[in-house]
Amino acid sequence: MVKAQVRKIIVVIIGAFIFAFSMNFFLIPAGVYSSGFSGLSQLLSRLFSEYVNITISVGVWLFLLNIPVTILGWKKVGKTFTLYSFFSVIVSSFFLNIIPIQKLSDDILLNAVFGGVIGAIGIGMTLREGASTGGMDIIAVYLSRVIEGSVGKFTMILNSFIILSAGFLFGWEKSLYTLVVLFSSSKVIDLIHTQSQKLTVMIVTENSYDLKKAILSRLTRGVTIVPAHGAYSESGKDMLITVISRYELYELRKIIKEIDAKAFTNILQTDSVIGLFRKD
Repeated sequence: MVKAQVRKIIVVIIGAFIFAFSMNFFLIPAGVYSSGFSGLSQLLSRLFSEYVNITISVGVWLFLLNIPVTILGWKKVGKTFTLYSFFSVIVSSFFLNIIPIQKLSDDILLNAVFGGVIGAIGIGMTLREGASTGGMDIIAVYLSRVIEGSVGKFTMILNSFIILSAGFLFGWEKSLYTLVVLFSSSKVIDLIHTQSQKLTVMIVTENSYDLKKAILSRLTRGVTIVPAHGAYSESGKDMLITVISRYELYELRKIIKEIDAKAFTNILQTDSVIGLFRKD
């Protein structure tokens, strides 16, 4: 258990470093905006610098913006997910402040593509360990639970605000390159983490009561229980069926391993869900 936690912390630190590197070597020098709270931090940093003459770094803004979101995530999304996400934010803010801002290319398109891809590698590594880079990830996960819609849909809506605001205030050309960042980063994140926004999970277990209880309390996802019968063992079992977002896959795997490591689990990609995608 301790070894797994240490490994998770190390991966989150490495992911945060890669993300900060992509920001300071590609996106920030080129004036191209990132997605999520990192992009909003860029926007606020430039706003305060040009209109109020107050210099606040992107790293500091990233940390400040995530404080209220962390409180929301702790109460509504999940303590483990939120704790490691905030740790990722702290480390990312630290690296953003200590890594020098340096331009490697004058080509805006190259900066947008490589910034998006390299940053997505860091984000994808973090997601695979059951955390996120905080900010809009947590907000999107929360909104997907209380309002019908996917995490990707809410993420795109929130990111659209950054694109429109940046374009209106500082010109449309560079802000539109944010779309290139969004596209390239989303493809890489899905490739590293999982290809689907939603996943259908079928768990065949002899300990359905404890598994059901843990999923309902820790993931706040609904569960359907279907009676099952083992053809080889001739024993009675239950099959638990649930639909989760990709951000919850790590936590579900952890739950299954803790309660019934021998449970047979089948994970399927889900294109869409009709009905309420939440606990109640």
